[in-house]
Amino acid sequence: MSEEKKSLNFLEQIIEEDLANGLPKEKLRFRFPPEPNGYLHIGHAASICLNFGLGLRYNAPVNLRFDDTNPAKEEQEYVDSIQHDVQWLGFNWDKVLYSSDYFQQLYDWAIEFIKTGKAYVDNQTSEQMAAQKGTPTEPGIDSPNRNRSVEENMELFLKMKNGEFEEGSHVLRAKIDMKHTNMHMRDPIMYRILKRHHHRTGDKWCIYPMYDWTHGESDYIEQISHSICTLEFKSHRDLYDWYLDQVVDADKLRPKQREFARRNLSYTVMSKRKLLQLVEEKIVNGWDDPRMPTISGLRRRGYSPESIRNFSEIAGIAKRDNITDVALLEFCIKDHLNKTAPRVMAVLDPVKVIITNYPEDKEEFLDASYNDYEDGFGSRAIPFSREIYIEQEDFKEEANKKFFRLKLGSEVRLKNAYIIKGESVVKDADGNIAEIHCTYDEDSLSGSGTEESKRKVKGTLHWVSVKHAEKAEVRVYDRLFTDEAPDSHKDKDFKEFLNPDSLKIIEAFVEPSLKTATILDRFQFQRLGYFCVDKDSTTEKLVFNRTVPLRDSWAKMGE
Repeated sequence: MSEEKKSLNFLEQIIEEDLANGLPKEKLRFRFPPEPNGYLHIGHAASICLNFGLGLRYNAPVNLRFDDTNPAKEEQEYVDSIQHDVQWLGFNWDKVLYSSDYFQQLYDWAIEFIKTGKAYVDNQTSEQMAAQKGTPTEPGIDSPNRNRSVEENMELFLKMKNGEFEEGSHVLRAKIDMKHTNMHMRDPIMYRILKRHHHRTGDKWCIYPMYDWTHGESDYIEQISHSICTLEFKSHRDLYDWYLDQVVDADKLRPKQREFARRNLSYTVMSKRKLLQLVEEKIVNGWDDPRMPTISGLRRRGYSPESIRNFSEIAGIAKRDNITDVALLEFCIKDHLNKTAPRVMAVLDPVKVIITNYPEDKEEFLDASYNDYEDGFGSRAIPFSREIYIEQEDFKEEANKKFFRLKLGSEVRLKNAYIIKGESVVKDADGNIAEIHCTYDEDSLSGSGTEESKRKVKGTLHWVSVKHAEKAEVRVYDRLFTDEAPDSHKDKDFKEFLNPDSLKIIEAFVEPSLKTATILDRFQFQRLGYFCVDKDSTTEKLVFNRTVPLRDSWAKMGE
């Protein structure tokens, strides 16, 4: 039992204490409350895994509630993408709800606030209000409109609601305490005027509630037991509780807000505003660009739901802000794909090899397993012929004893095929190697059982038959930024750290079995890395995205 207790994160400990203190387990209910103003990213995945994970742990319902209180930035496209992402990660919600479902109730409560002297309409400029708010060490000053009569406030608020004032001219503020040590409590804004079309309520409203006013009351309406937020909302908790104090009934559950540190990832930015900037300025090709930290971008790049859930579990839940090394995320996808991805052959930087003693008109189909180390993957037939492609880096005319790939006068094994020996090269007019001429040992076919096939040679190369190879566009993705924390430099724009080599598009040759691969299928290109079929792929043109290389090239750069 003690070991189980140790494994609990601090949020689970809070829930366990509440249950021990009398909270009925059937009263547990959680929520994931995204704002539909962009696509979800890996930081949101942490919150999704946390909230829905708690639902699974305690067999409690979890609501998916859209915080749609700002029609200026919200779109149905984002709502649809968020639902898709949550389901793709493997989670199911109890109800899909929207803050806009509660606009009428929030408005009715606001009227009660005015009637009981807890809210007032202020028509000062935002600059005037900001100047009156004070500082963390200096108290604020009351607005000259703070003591308007109930009747005047009612009249002005109705005019706000009816669209008789311009945007920015009037707000409704809660009347709390302009001298409070928590600046969020210094008469916060509850409503502002926004004459914008809402994706769900249309043009019914031209006043919209602020997040702080909406958040806790929505939790209360839905009877959320634990409202789990990221750390920047810790200072908002006093206001969350004050708003609840004004509306809760003693016989209903009162939500509890608690906070955890948001997930920050090295070599990327997590601000939706900055991600939107990358999209709008066409620095990336949309929200699902495989270089983006969005869930849709990671999915398109070849990340699996399992790898992202595992990453969230290993990274854990923290009380303090920190940066998680992107290498952990890359480890999680490598670990998952190592267990699940079929091994196939592709050549990304080809040079032609001619096996001079192999008959010109001969071709044969060799049996090749999709995984030499695990059962259950099956196999396929791969064609072999006199001319093949290998990687340019796998050949040197002359090399030292530590080079175990193909060189003149030495032997290597071709994966699933024969042992070949480098004999000579043909060069073009510029001195570049155009062809490598080799001979093969006819009796050395892998798996044939001959003595020659059992002969040990130190190098094994991947290859594809020239005659049978399929051309493919391969998009070699790398980290989008060269700096570990690109948006942490106060004197520099985060875009100054964009990696000019974050995408290289090359023409490669792949084995013909990949012709039948479908979008999002994942493979290991042997000795090269993990790759995924992109949505741009067609039967006429195969397109693959590199998910992650087998070796960490960034670690080498740091040595």
